[in-house]
Amino acid sequence: MLPNGLYGMADASFGDPVVLGRHLIFAGVGVVQLRAKGATEAELLQMASALMQAALQTGARLIVNDNLAVASRVRAHGLHLGQDDGPPARARRRLGPGCLIGLSTHDPAQVLAARDVDYLGFGPVFGTETKDTGYAPRGLQGLAEAVGLARQPVVAIGGITVDRLPAVQRCGVAGWAVGAGLWLAPDPAAALAALMHPVGPVPDGGAAPGRP
Repeated sequence: MLPNGLYGMADASFGDPVVLGRHLIFAGVGVVQLRAKGATEAELLQMASALMQAALQTGARLIVNDNLAVASRVRAHGLHLGQDDGPPARARRRLGPGCLIGLSTHDPAQVLAARDVDYLGFGPVFGTETKDTGYAPRGLQGLAEAVGLARQPVVAIGGITVDRLPAVQRCGVAGWAVGAGLWLAPDPAAALAALMHPVGPVPDGGAAPGRP
């Protein structure tokens, strides 16, 4: 099961993903995604191996972005796929039933079509320069619609900051993926604390934010 709350991004856009990921994991974040688009497969494998060692010490879940081979080799807890990264069913067959499979979605049709996945990423909710999805910001209304349509838990992504988080939570999301809103914040430590322990609702039946 995907931990509710902050979905930490160990993204090479903001520094060394291993350093960022270890910081998140040892701070108590329950799920962390490794994203390093410019890395070779060998580099990504080395990063994922290092973060898996850290995750196993705390019980955090490590999600590898896009790369099925690396996720399989390090026995990552999950794999996150984009719309063009191949069918989730293929990843499920290779990684097994216990592995978390996530899928990026950007509109109602993609949300309704999602199959063989454990959670959906939906966005961009707000404008962001971190990742060019090719889609305009969906806004809070679009996010709430996606949550209402989805068969799976929804993780909001795209331009989320501490100030925007309460409104995002009110849309009924299970989690919130944050990159720039954390690593580029004036005080990242304070931002991390606020993102992990927000004053707001926890989805029914879910774990406390930031906990497995």
